[in-house]
Amino acid sequence: MTEDRAAAAGVADRFADLVDELAGIDGVTPPPGGAGFGRSALRFRRKIFAMLVRGRLVLKLPEARVAALVAAGAGVPFDANKGTPMREWLSLDPGCGLDWLPLAREALAFAGGGA
Repeated sequence: MTEDRAAAAGVADRFADLVDELAGIDGVTPPPGGAGFGRSALRFRRKIFAMLVRGRLVLKLPEARVAALVAAGAGVPFDANKGTPMREWLSLDPGCGLDWLPLAREALAFAGGGA
């Protein structure tokens, strides 16, 4: 296995652990799979709050929180390949060292889940 494939597998495993941890919360649905946008997304009452995109955890957080995490070097604003970064979406650097679960719980709370 190449180093890139091993890293991708590690990120996928981390996301699977995150899904396992949050999927039991009332209103949270696991990723549906398949093809297209949102196939790897955790949702709270149909609203996406966390997803795995191009090997990175992407979270919907308040704009100020995204700006603070970007300023701290933890990631970049998410761009859905449309050329415009989205202010309330963070694409987390997988090597930043931050724990995913607390961030995902923040995103869930922001989506209305009060985690």
